[in-house]
Amino acid sequence: MLADVLAAVAVLALGLTALVSSIPVSGAAVSEGSQLTTATFLASARLEEARAAALSSSSRVDRLGVSAPPATTPRTSGLPNFPDEYPLAPPYGRFSRDVRISDCAAAPGCAGIVSPRLRQITVRVSYRPVSATGIASTDKAISLTTLVSER
Repeated sequence: MLADVLAAVAVLALGLTALVSSIPVSGAAVSEGSQLTTATFLASARLEEARAAALSSSSRVDRLGVSAPPATTPRTSGLPNFPDEYPLAPPYGRFSRDVRISDCAAAPGCAGIVSPRLRQITVRVSYRPVSATGIASTDKAISLTTLVSER
């Protein structure tokens, strides 16, 4: 009888130890999900701002700009339209965001489409994720890309 109780206590202790050791991992997974959701929201918000910028051939209005070369901030008349944000304002201080806009007029175009009436907008948000052992040593980034045409 005593041996049965000791065996049951040992099995219970082993199970509880496994359960307790999984708590930091599950907490890190929840944190990573939250950060990824926030990064996607920040990228989507900036993408919508860029899509709303005027790009019209009829009145030659261009508030969208183009990144030239591709690693630079998009500009119109020499002024940055969507400057890089390193870091973002609070409460998003752990995130950074940049926008790149490509002109699709020259080959190879954008996603294989060559048209002087199209531009490709890419928004990238990066952040340093939290892991089960602390803050990761490298950044993680998400990118959203869309094509816009003249209106």
